[in-house]
Amino acid sequence: MPVPELGPGLARPGKIICVGRNYRDHAEEMDNPVPERPLLFQKPVSAVIGPGEPIRLPGESDEVEHEAEIGVVVGRRLSRADEEEARAAVAGVTCVNDVTARDLQRTESQWARAKGFDSFCPVGPRLHALRDPDAWRELEVRCRVNGEERQSGRAADMAFGLPAVLSYVSRAITLEPGDLVATGTPSGVGPLRPGDRVEVEVSGVGVLRNPVEERSGAGS
Repeated sequence: MPVPELGPGLARPGKIICVGRNYRDHAEEMDNPVPERPLLFQKPVSAVIGPGEPIRLPGESDEVEHEAEIGVVVGRRLSRADEEEARAAVAGVTCVNDVTARDLQRTESQWARAKGFDSFCPVGPRLHALRDPDAWRELEVRCRVNGEERQSGRAADMAFGLPAVLSYVSRAITLEPGDLVATGTPSGVGPLRPGDRVEVEVSGVGVLRNPVEERSGAGS
């Protein structure tokens, strides 16, 4: 598999850690409670694609949805770190689309397949370094499909902020430089269809654009 071109300052991550239900409005729209602590799962690195590459819809799912997220790229090794150490270890942020096969997620207790299909993790278009360790609070994330805005959220509205998430992850999983942490999605998740163009925008980063295609030979 060719290494995707993600954009300036970005390389294919060693691992991808994600946080579920980290925006209260998204938890509500999914009819789920906000977790008492960060709800973690992983996406495989093989799911990563770059700007302009197609999201390919698998035949195994009839309900693939977008999830616009702020992605945090780790700049130094973190193991059992406190929040101050975690805050200082952020190399920068980027755009992530945590594409999800929602029907599979509902019917399978583990999310590996629903979140892990090839092309289900667009990343880019560049790494944006934060001007100070607390600037993450000012970040906003949006999603548009075919020019229509579907999602809009602010990092300040997260149930668990970036330093808390990184610290929590590091107490179970050592984070290495270049690892990617996707910090959750706001409300408004919705379907992706062949022919759609989906955009994820994070303030300071720019816009991550990907077309949506049906996977050839899907289901075979």
